[in-house]
Amino acid sequence: MDERLERKISRYLLEEKLTLATAESCTGGLIAHRITNIDGSSRYFLGSIVAYANDVKMKSLFVKLKTIEDHGAVSAECVAEMALGVCNAIGADIGVSVSGIAGPGGGTEEKPVGLVYFGLHTPKGSWTSKQNFEGNREEIKQKAAEFGLSYLYKYLSGEFPIMSS
Repeated sequence: MDERLERKISRYLLEEKLTLATAESCTGGLIAHRITNIDGSSRYFLGSIVAYANDVKMKSLFVKLKTIEDHGAVSAECVAEMALGVCNAIGADIGVSVSGIAGPGGGTEEKPVGLVYFGLHTPKGSWTSKQNFEGNREEIKQKAAEFGLSYLYKYLSGEFPIMSS
């Protein structure tokens, strides 16, 4: 059986002496939950802000009202600000953020159910990713949490050919 992503992430964060925080919307804290399932995670995981409401995104993560008005809460621009904002709010080296539409309602033609954006802010730069997941609400949340961890792991392990934003 493959080693879990959370354990691999733990090893990299400890070796590099980096701290982590998450800013989660549609996953409702699932990424933080998985990170904290690893014993000793308090040595690198500082905390999480579950910002479901736009007001919380703005007040706690410093997302600009203009960003939400111009692009929406489910956008690359929003998750980029969320990732940076959680680093600033909590004092972490790395911030992972996620915002999307888990369904079953809330989707539109332009932004369908299953659309999820991810943000990553690190000492070396910031990146975003747009993904589309299929399934019911729980499946979309689980797939989003898995992708968020995978996204972080790819950065930490140096296999990150993703364009900087």
